[in-house]
Amino acid sequence: MYLKKISYLLVATALLFSCKKKDEDPTAPVLEFKEISSSQVEQFNNTVRITIGFEDHQGDLGETDPDILTLRVKDSRLADFDWYHVPPMTPDNQELHIKGTYSIELDPLFLMGNGSQEQTSFSIEIRDRAGNWSNTIRTPNVLIVDSL
Repeated sequence: MYLKKISYLLVATALLFSCKKKDEDPTAPVLEFKEISSSQVEQFNNTVRITIGFEDHQGDLGETDPDILTLRVKDSRLADFDWYHVPPMTPDNQELHIKGTYSIELDPLFLMGNGSQEQTSFSIEIRDRAGNWSNTIRTPNVLIVDSL
C-alpha cells in the first residue's frame, strides 16, 4: 500500500519537474547589425548607409507622426545622439511578430579635428511604442578622410 502511494508521488513529482515553463516573448525589440555601405568616406562628399536587422514580437515599432523620433544613432566622436523617424512597421498598428531589415542613411560625415583623417563608429538603438528600448548595436569603424 505504501509502495503504491510512494510510486504515485514519485510520478507526480517527475511530471511536475519535467514540465517547462513556456518562454515569454521579449517585450523589447531586438536589433542586429547587418552592414555598412563603406568603411572609408571622403568628408562632406559621401553618405553612409547602415542596414540593421530587427525583430519585435509585439510589432509596435515605428510611429505615424513624423515628428516622433524613435531611432537614435550616436557617432562615437560626439556626446549626443542623432534622432530619426521610423514609420510604422505593421499595418494599422496591429500587434504582429515582425522581423526584417531597415536602412538608415546618415548625413555626410566630416572631420572634427585638425588631422587629415579620423575613425568613428556608430551605436544604434530603437524604442517601440510601449517605450521599450532595444539592445544597442555598434558598427565597425569608418575612416573619414580629408577631401582636399
